[in-house]
Amino acid sequence: QVQLVESGGGLVQSGGSLRLSCAAAGRIFNIYLMGWYRQAPGKQRELVTTITRGGSTNSADSVKGRFTISRDNAKNTVYLQMNNLKPEDTAVYYCHAVNGGVTYWGQGTQVTVSS
Repeated sequence: QVQLVESGGGLVQSGGSLRLSCAAAGRIFNIYLMGWYRQAPGKQRELVTTITRGGSTNSADSVKGRFTISRDNAKNTVYLQMNNLKPEDTAVYYCHAVNGGVTYWGQGTQVTVSS
């Protein structure tokens, strides 16, 4: 089993910044993919951005140019730097990891952007 522990959510004004972190612990074999998804009230969970072990990224168009994902493979940790936040970024953000072909999810951290 792998546990994903997220931190860094909170309340910020429009135009502000937040940084999320997610650390993986447990029976880690080879975490190929790590990333972030989000779910706003009444909406489906959607991709925000992911990063492979080699550093290749994939991001939603809505966050390109504002959000930056990075990871520290030695620490099995992924980071999400969010700049120029907008009210529509308000959601629960979930860390996601694929370890040995199995998908894991974090418990979620709330990000609220006020206008």
